Amino acid sequence: MSDHLQADADPERWVPLRGSGLGSGRRRRAAVRMLMTTAGIAQGQPGSGLMSFIAGRVVKAGLKNADGRYLAWSWKEDAHALAALAQVQALTPQVRTARAMMPMEYDDTEDFSNPHLGSGEKLVMDAPTRPGTPPFAMYTWDTGTHLVTLQAVSPDRERFLTFVPHIDALARTVRFVEDLEVGESNVLRLPPA
Repeated sequence: MSDHLQADADPERWVPLRGSGLGSGRRRRAAVRMLMTTAGIAQGQPGSGLMSFIAGRVVKAGLKNADGRYLAWSWKEDAHALAALAQVQALTPQVRTARAMMPMEYDDTEDFSNPHLGSGEKLVMDAPTRPGTPPFAMYTWDTGTHLVTLQAVSPDRERFLTFVPHIDALARTVRFVEDLEVGESNVLRLPPA
C-alpha cells in the first residue's frame, strides 16, 4: 500500500464501512444518502436516484480499491443517525480553486488540532442555510501536498450537537501515512508542534 489514511475509530461508537460484507450494504447505503445531501443531491431532486446509485457504486469501489484514500464509518447504535467520511486528495490547482470558491458560510471555521496532522480547521453547521441540507461537521488539514478532510453528517438536527464531541475524538485520530523510501524526498518533515 502506498500513501494512505489511517484512523482509530472507537469501536463502541463507530462501525467501519467497507466495500463489501454482510450487513455493510445497509449501513453503506444509509451513509451515502446522508453524505449526498451535504453535496446538494437530496432525495426527490431530478436525477437524485441515479446520482445516489452512482455515488453508492463509487463509494463501494472507493472503499475497496482506493488504497486507503477513503475511510468511512456509521454510528454504531443507529446507521441512519450519523455517517462520517475521511478522504485525502492531492492539492492540485483545481482543488485549491474549489476550496477558494466555497460559499461564505464555510469561512466560519475554528482552529482544530490533530496530534498527527497538526493544526487544521473545524466547521460545524448545525443549522445549514441551504434548504434540505442536514447538519454537518467538516475538518480539514493542509499538509502542503495533500488535503485531508473528515466530514460527518446527521439528519437528526436535535441530536447533532451531542454527536460533535465523538466526531472530534474521531478527527483527532485521523492521520496520513506517506510511504517514502530513503533518499526519495528532500523535504524534512517535522512532527506537529
